[in-house]
Amino acid sequence: MSEVSLEQESVTSIDFIRVKKKQRILNFIKGIMFLMPSILLFSVFLFYPMIRTIYLSFFLTDNGGVPTVFVGFDNFSSIFASPIFQKSIVSTFLFVLYTVPGAIIISLFLAVIANEKLKGIGIYRTIFSSTMGISVAAASVFWMFLFHPTMGWLNQLIGTIGLEPIGWLTDPNWALFSVSLSTIWMNIGFTFLILLGGLQSIDSYLYESADIDGAGYFYKLRRITLPMLSPTLFFVITVTFINAFQTFGQVDMLTRGGPQNETNLIVYSIYQEAFMNYQFGTASAQAIILFLIILVLTFIQFKLGERKVHYQ
Repeated sequence: MSEVSLEQESVTSIDFIRVKKKQRILNFIKGIMFLMPSILLFSVFLFYPMIRTIYLSFFLTDNGGVPTVFVGFDNFSSIFASPIFQKSIVSTFLFVLYTVPGAIIISLFLAVIANEKLKGIGIYRTIFSSTMGISVAAASVFWMFLFHPTMGWLNQLIGTIGLEPIGWLTDPNWALFSVSLSTIWMNIGFTFLILLGGLQSIDSYLYESADIDGAGYFYKLRRITLPMLSPTLFFVITVTFINAFQTFGQVDMLTRGGPQNETNLIVYSIYQEAFMNYQFGTASAQAIILFLIILVLTFIQFKLGERKVHYQ
């Protein structure tokens, strides 16, 4: 009887293992089915273009983008030797340096103001976030009129105080700053909303405890608000940083990379090389370099920035 019971137990355990294995396979298939739309979208719009870009970067191509001659790393060496591409790298880093801190600081200032419990503050929140509803093309046209050398409001304002008009988009000394200024204005709406949401998620009892202890406004801002807002700040800085490297629309609308390639950012340089010069190999090499720059800098930012993030 004992041998029979042992055999039954072994059969039961084997059946149980089979059932568990079959259940795992079914769960895996279900998971793949749920993920299939995302996998297809990523494959078509992300993975294939990435693999194709890497492939084309090692070839010379004809005007249709068809690879003709394998050149290895010659495309990379040629663009690094190009003074135009070197200028575009410098301009891109300067553009990031102008836009990221500017957009974050202004948005944080506006979010702190909009977070106060004041009468009619909802109107100001709507105004501060309104740039989210404006397309890059429409915003660029608006700033194009502001920067106009004769009809622009900025030069008219400068003229009223007796200063000479500025060639905002035509002067090499001002063009990159002008594009950066318009970009900061376009990005304020998104960063403002995210930072405002982060401020409103901070527990009010922290401020109540600080009030009981007699803490002042700026002490609470420095010791409570900014540390508790650090996860949101880290997210906003990372997203704004990546978006700044990928800026294209306002450059194309306002300056087309000029004057003297001062606003020829890397993404616009890729566009010119691929769709105006029909050099898809060198354009792909530039795209890979841009990807590596963003990847390395984002990795460094995660390594250094996460240490200062205080999670609740």
